Amino acid sequence: MPATPFSSCSYLILQPRFNSYFNPLFRSFTYQLSTSLLSFNGIKFTAARIHSSLSPAAETESQSGGGGRSGALSPGPIVAGEVQRIDVNPPKGTRDFPPEEMRLRNWLFNNFKEVSRLYGFEEVDFPVLENEALFTRKAGEEIKDQLYCFEDRGNRRVALRPELTPSLARLVIQKGKSVPLPLKWFTVGQCWRYERMTRGRRREHYQWNMDIIGVPGVMAEAELISSIVSLFKRIGIKDSDVGFKVSSRKVLQEVLKCYSIPESLFGKVCVIIDKIEKIPVDEVKKELMAAGVSQEAVQELLQVLSVKSLTELEEKLGSSGEAIADLKQLFSLAEKFGYSEWIQFDASVGFDREGKLRAICGGGRYDHLFSTFGADDIPACGFGFGDAVVVELLREKGLLPDLSLQMDYIVCALDEDLQGSAAMVAHVLRKKGQSVDLVLESKPLKWVFKRAARNNAQRLVLVGSSEWQRGVVGVKILATGEQYEVKLDELI
Repeated sequence: MPATPFSSCSYLILQPRFNSYFNPLFRSFTYQLSTSLLSFNGIKFTAARIHSSLSPAAETESQSGGGGRSGALSPGPIVAGEVQRIDVNPPKGTRDFPPEEMRLRNWLFNNFKEVSRLYGFEEVDFPVLENEALFTRKAGEEIKDQLYCFEDRGNRRVALRPELTPSLARLVIQKGKSVPLPLKWFTVGQCWRYERMTRGRRREHYQWNMDIIGVPGVMAEAELISSIVSLFKRIGIKDSDVGFKVSSRKVLQEVLKCYSIPESLFGKVCVIIDKIEKIPVDEVKKELMAAGVSQEAVQELLQVLSVKSLTELEEKLGSSGEAIADLKQLFSLAEKFGYSEWIQFDASVGFDREGKLRAICGGGRYDHLFSTFGADDIPACGFGFGDAVVVELLREKGLLPDLSLQMDYIVCALDEDLQGSAAMVAHVLRKKGQSVDLVLESKPLKWVFKRAARNNAQRLVLVGSSEWQRGVVGVKILATGEQYEVKLDELI
């Protein structure tokens, strides 16, 4: 284990357990650890020495978050009469993760992290609880309707994060020039958003973000799309299942510029355009004209947005514009990266080919985000990839992996007096990196074999009296039924 630069920590040592109605006694064991060693605004789409001292400060330590389960040995309040059963379901829009779901989540997260590692990204994380202003500055006051927000005991307005990008921007600003650009950071974090639930959309979800800070060119977007494609390939999703709709906000800017639409309206127009696949086109027209876009400009804009090929777009806008140049470069890079068959020109983001699910991921360039937080702007782009929709897609395609529990050994004492010896066997195996299910009570062999089958244990170790006296244990390979005896230090 690598050296840990903690200054001090504490353990809570419990005195022998009494009747649960007695207040538990604690001592605080403090020690010092000293080290001894996809819409882009260009393109859419150690060893340690322990010094200890005993001091009676347990209750304070427990309350200050020193670890352990607060009040674990204390009884709950006694209520007269019958106690009504609590609702055992999680809050609406949230999820439990029992073992089988946790294995799936870990499998997916490990793939997120491995792809990020392969692309040279460093992992970061942020508090789930942030200042509310971090999100209202980015998305406007209307985001409050979707926030889990409140005023804390210090009269500060805080919120559970609905997304990860503002937190990343805050950290980049905080670090300033102490971190050299470009930055390639990723995170996998939980997000909370109070909104209407649909298939693949919950009020909490986990999101994988990869961001590149400090690179203004299209190469950054091409790298990010490549990483998403790599993830899809790793988990069995093909280009016939998923595709990327790629566009450029500069296309909108060029159209609006032709009709003398002020730049101040650009953000509002983008928000309306994003609704094209969600509301009728006539409603989109009304909203655009209400925002101050002329009827002629609306017609031209909608015609451009209906274009499905880069060639056709070039015919409409000409080949000299920056938008066309960026898109051509991206599609050329896609050929070099090897994912050209995954992308098509359009005005939206990542999607499943059958259109049954909402967008799987979305990316963007946010070069002007930092100034909204009072800092100098930095070229930046990234994507967010949720866990819920991709799991639905994997389930629908029959691509969910077999993640049943796997155990190397199950160890059982044949006599209650040998339970300590069984624990010794388990300890030896665990030191060698083997996973061990130690039977903690006296159980009949029938029960032990059932548990071994349920846990997919490869071997059963039986600690018997006569064998132990001879310095050996019995081992059974459960798949073949082969049995043999082995010395403790030769167990592998």
